[in-house]
Amino acid sequence: MYLLLDIGGTKTRIAYSTDGVSFGDPLVCDTRKNFTEAIAEYAQLAKAAAQGGEVRACAAGVRALDADKKTLRAQPHFPLWVGEPLHQELERALGAPVYLENDAALAGLGEATAGAGKGHDIIAYITVSTGVGGARVVNGNMDPSAFGFEPGNQILDMDGSSHHAGRVSAALESYISGTAFRERYQKEPHEVTNAGAWEEAARVLAYGLHNTIVHWSPDAVVLGGSMITGNPAIPLDRVEAHLTSIMKVFPQLPVIKKAELGDKGGLYGALAFVNQKLKIKMQN
Repeated sequence: MYLLLDIGGTKTRIAYSTDGVSFGDPLVCDTRKNFTEAIAEYAQLAKAAAQGGEVRACAAGVRALDADKKTLRAQPHFPLWVGEPLHQELERALGAPVYLENDAALAGLGEATAGAGKGHDIIAYITVSTGVGGARVVNGNMDPSAFGFEPGNQILDMDGSSHHAGRVSAALESYISGTAFRERYQKEPHEVTNAGAWEEAARVLAYGLHNTIVHWSPDAVVLGGSMITGNPAIPLDRVEAHLTSIMKVFPQLPVIKKAELGDKGGLYGALAFVNQKLKIKMQN
């Protein structure tokens, strides 16, 4: 049995697969800010999800993984987790090998193998929710990287002259993420009914995607996250319209698609990821 973990900024989803092909309905809990409490809860929920079965391996997605894939980098979502031995403690609590990867990368892998990107060779996946993340997936495998992928931290404003919510903004994430909307409009994104706000987000996202497309040269771009799939949301037709007007390097745009797997994208990616890791382990 494989255990699948998707540790998000607000919610954690846990599921298990007995056949390596599909998984049951996930258990959902709030992501605890206290590291020790979170590990204890994951162990308890994993036991419930397994229903008495033995866990062979676990794949887990979490944001801001350090380069060695063992701990979390400094970031605002899990300040009490930074530097904690995440990999070691998960393996101890679960009693099984654990494979960690960035949560956005696993969501991208899920969409590439089982969702909107299926059938395309080179996928650029971008998620816009609490923050902005993503990954490049080629022929069903995540591209290797030295430090992971951080498309949300690409600089759009070189001199930092743009100001939102009283602070200087420069990165894509600081314009279009859910966090940015809360700071700018002092309300939850789904409460922002001003069409101009969403149109501006579409324009800014188009510039970010332009950079991603010319760097990664994908044949499909899959967009996910609550700021894309929610209601209201950043309108994809307007994103594509802006992209069409600014793209001068390539003769045509890649296919632009909305993610199809919803909250389960990271779990589908975790399933594909653990299968790949175990296959490599068997070959060695």
